[in-house]
Amino acid sequence: MEVADKGKHTYSGTYPCRVPVWWGRYGEAAKHPDVPGVTGRRVILRIPKKFSRLERLLARLFRAPREVRRPLDQMNSMLWELSNGQRTFEEVCEHMNAAFQEDIAPVVDRTAAGIDALKRRNLMTTLNEEFSQKWCIQPGQVPPHQTLGELGQEFKIDSQPIEGDGEFIEVDSNSPLAGQ
Repeated sequence: MEVADKGKHTYSGTYPCRVPVWWGRYGEAAKHPDVPGVTGRRVILRIPKKFSRLERLLARLFRAPREVRRPLDQMNSMLWELSNGQRTFEEVCEHMNAAFQEDIAPVVDRTAAGIDALKRRNLMTTLNEEFSQKWCIQPGQVPPHQTLGELGQEFKIDSQPIEGDGEFIEVDSNSPLAGQ
């Protein structure tokens, strides 16, 4: 089924892409498109808290958690998995429509709203060209600018990358490719 107005949105022609953040999958697989990197499982994000001096003291005193664990709902989990920078906004809309049908109608507006919500939290961006693996978007990876503790075995979170999650290609600063 063709998605109406997908080419008329401001995100048309862009590539939604996750930014570096620790994430993993949990739960059972739900209905999902048969595309690489998409499991239909729920996604959880781990984000370190930033404390001021006083907040850090109070957090230590009250043993507050040092991170926020943000579980995404089924639709936003699917959006997260689809947003690997290799699919256009239009393709993401088509896959979301195929998986959720009338539950996500109007699909273009709801998908854009999901992207906007993740962008406001600095968890996603939209690129004008296909993602070239400049940063790591795979699950289970702590970004270099963040510090997270061990997850613990009590959580049944799968943080192993699968085909289609986006492979990080680290470029050596002395390499001729570094300037590209």
